[in-house]
Amino acid sequence: MGICVITLPAMADEERPQLKKPSFPINDRLREYLCRYKREQPLPVSYDRLSRFEESFPLADDKGVPTLWDSVIYNRLEMGALHEDLKRVYALLRTAGDTSVLKHVYVDRIDYCSFGNSAPFRIRIVNAFNDNADHFYIKKGDASRVYGLELEHLLSPNRMNYFTCGNSVVEEHVAGIPGNVFIDDWLGRSRAELNPVRVAKELVKFNERCFVRLLGDMRSYNFVMVVTPDFEGAQLRLRAMDFDQQSYEGRLNFYRPQFFPENRSFALFCMEHLRQETARQYQREEQVAILNRAAMAEEKLGAILSAMAADQISTPEHRTELRHGLADHFKRDAYLQCNTMGEFVRENLESIRLSAASSPSSTRGPILE
Repeated sequence: MGICVITLPAMADEERPQLKKPSFPINDRLREYLCRYKREQPLPVSYDRLSRFEESFPLADDKGVPTLWDSVIYNRLEMGALHEDLKRVYALLRTAGDTSVLKHVYVDRIDYCSFGNSAPFRIRIVNAFNDNADHFYIKKGDASRVYGLELEHLLSPNRMNYFTCGNSVVEEHVAGIPGNVFIDDWLGRSRAELNPVRVAKELVKFNERCFVRLLGDMRSYNFVMVVTPDFEGAQLRLRAMDFDQQSYEGRLNFYRPQFFPENRSFALFCMEHLRQETARQYQREEQVAILNRAAMAEEKLGAILSAMAADQISTPEHRTELRHGLADHFKRDAYLQCNTMGEFVRENLESIRLSAASSPSSTRGPILE
């Protein structure tokens, strides 16, 4: 793909500091959606309850390197009851609440991370019969995160298993190789181990998914690579695992992973292994796939976008900046009539629908410019 040139964000854009995103409450309309589609569940453990730990100590990885996580310890009189309640939460995620088949699992560890907006707790569950471990997370309730999880579930090839309860969000673990680890340990592997064209293809498709549904901040450490062995070499899929920055920022490139410095190796990899025409093809394939998923989930997607369109999950300044950026990118004045982030996402879907209908051979704006 030597004919392509990567366009990095303008210097002023790079230097503008990214302020911490505020947490937005789950309003009544969004809560109504969550109840209607059984995402809202009564939970025996809340985020506030987990926050009442008494001690913590740094958690290191298997190489002894400190991580961003701390393991936390609770009052010994509370610990037993807390672990039993956490097992009930795990049962809701895995067995629709049937605890009878989970008598042999136990809570091995509770970790806490103060980094980022969600400040999550990670619960490690272990099977006593075979020592197999699983994880799930309990995070602060935030409307941005809930919209991100639901749009991922509806518009991506990935299903998201999560519940809300008041000011708490419970999410299952998204398994895979973190993108930054993939860059260091996998990107240079031989063609026999990992087909570079397949890797580049999935990077292009992931970039398009994030942009269409306005999922921001997809730096390499915020998504994972899922490698699946196949009879003709390994297949790959990218999965987002952090949804805090759903439709908040005003910068257009904040929703295109290719422009983050942390992802530069991926962008250069695509340029090396894909021709521009092929990148356009994969971009269009993902656009059509998104439209097909939207059609299959028309009722739910319409309901969540209606709730999102009535919600204020960004600032007026960000909305104004993004409004003009999208209108210029898609060459459509319809964006100038949009006032909320939900309306922008809805208009993005309409833009790619019109583009697909008008000319099967053209796309609006290549992935690598």
